[in-house]
Amino acid sequence: SRTGRAGARRGDLYPKVGQMDKAIADFDAYIEREPEAEPYHWRRGIAFYYAGLYKRGVEQFESHKNVNGSDVENSVWHFLCNARLHDPAKAKAALIPLEGEDRRVPMMKVFDLFAGKATADDVLKDAKERAGETRQSEAALFYAHLYIALHHEAHGRTDAARNHMRLAAKEHTSPYYMGDVARVHVKVRGWEKTDE
Repeated sequence: SRTGRAGARRGDLYPKVGQMDKAIADFDAYIEREPEAEPYHWRRGIAFYYAGLYKRGVEQFESHKNVNGSDVENSVWHFLCNARLHDPAKAKAALIPLEGEDRRVPMMKVFDLFAGKATADDVLKDAKERAGETRQSEAALFYAHLYIALHHEAHGRTDAARNHMRLAAKEHTSPYYMGDVARVHVKVRGWEKTDE
């Protein structure tokens, strides 16, 4: 319905300003009217993460894998929710496997990072070498710094997380939804200041 779609669009907008509770309410209302849409609402899963509703986040990302089995970001956010719900070791053991290759640079290396098969340096190297000087280079560096930051944070390395997230939010930023996530992350963690 038109009303339902408007609610879903509002749900997309609220996280940009850090209003996760309002985003979740709109997503939930939309899905209640159109339950077949639930697996597609990975953005609701991210809102769950920031709202501290980690179990619901795990469930959302487990649902999304059924409609997008090669999405590294889905596996990563599932890990992040599970790491908060349990711990990083259990999250790694439960990491959602991929059903195909995520062709975006450096997503396969990001997956290896969360699987414990690569380092942050490997992710950055992949982003720089494979994206090269193409139009993809800034996007590749954005995703590299975003997910390196989130990996560090999941393992309690706050200083490293803050440094990489600032790079994702400010220096190698993205104008798209995940760029908003990086900027909100910096804001909600109180990481705006650079003189700490």
